[in-house]
Amino acid sequence: MTDAATPTETAETATAQPPRRLAEFWKYFRENRGAVIGLYVFAVFVVVAIFANLLAPYDPTQQFRQFTLIPPAWQEGGNWQFPLGTDPLGRDLLSRLLHGARFSFFVGIVVVVVSATGGILVGLLAGFAPRWLDTIIMRIMDIILAFPSLLLALVLVAILGPTLLNAMIAIALVLQPHYVRLTRASVINERTKDYVVSARVAGAGLGRLMFITVLPNCLAPIIVQAALSFSTAILDAAALGFLGMGAQPPTPEWGTMLADGREFILRAWWVVTFPGLAILVTVLAINLMGDGLRDALDPKLKRS
Repeated sequence: MTDAATPTETAETATAQPPRRLAEFWKYFRENRGAVIGLYVFAVFVVVAIFANLLAPYDPTQQFRQFTLIPPAWQEGGNWQFPLGTDPLGRDLLSRLLHGARFSFFVGIVVVVVSATGGILVGLLAGFAPRWLDTIIMRIMDIILAFPSLLLALVLVAILGPTLLNAMIAIALVLQPHYVRLTRASVINERTKDYVVSARVAGAGLGRLMFITVLPNCLAPIIVQAALSFSTAILDAAALGFLGMGAQPPTPEWGTMLADGREFILRAWWVVTFPGLAILVTVLAINLMGDGLRDALDPKLKRS
C-alpha cells in the first residue's frame, strides 16, 4: 500500500502545475507558425502603442506647412526628415501612425473588457436561469445579432454622438451578444457534469457555482473570442472613423487618417496606403494569434 502524500509533496505538485500547463500551452501554440508570427507582430504593436511618445519623431498634430504631401524618403522628392512622408496638412505620417497604434490598442482593450464582462455575466445568468428568463435573454440577443454589426454601431453612435468614446461603447454593445451565446453554451455543457453536481450536493451556493465552479472551465473559448473581438474592434473603430462617426480630427486614429487622405489617393498614395497597411497587418496578426489560441486551448484540436 502506498503512503499518502505529505502536505509538502502536495504543495510542490500544485506549484509545479502552472509552469507545466504553460509549457504545454506553448508547445501546442508554437506548432502553428502563423500564430507565432502573429504573436510577435502583436508584441511589436503593443510596444509601439505603449512607447509611442518616445518612438515618434514629432508630435502627431504638429504641422509643417512648407512640407505638405511630401512623399516617402526613398521616393523622388522625399525627405529623410519625414521617412514616410507627410499628409495634406504637413503632419509627419510616421508620428501619426505610431500614435494611431495607441488609439487602436486602447479601443481594442476597452471594447474587449466591456463586452466580455457584460457578455459573461449575462451568459452565466442565462445558463443558470429558469427557462422563461433564458428564453427572454436569448431572444434579445438574437434581435441584436439580426442587425448588421457596423450598421447597428453607426445608429448607436449617431444617437450618442460622434466621438471615440461613444464609438467604443457602441462597438462593445454590438459584440456583447457573441459572448452571451458562447458563455451560455459553455455553461449548459458544464453544469450537468459530475463536478458541478457534486458541488451543488455539497451545498455550494448559486454564486459559487457560477463564478468559481463553472466559469473557470468555460474560459478557453471566451479567450479565443476575446482575441478575435480585439481585431473586430480595431476594424469597426477604423470604419466608424473613416465615416466620420468615430475619432474626430486631428486625432491620429488610423480610420480618421484614411478619411483625411482619401481625396489625395491618386496623387499621394502614401497618405492612405500606410494607415491601411497598419490596419491590415495588425488585424491579420491578431486573427492568426487567435487561431493559435484556439488550437492550444481546445482539447479537441490538440494532436495526440
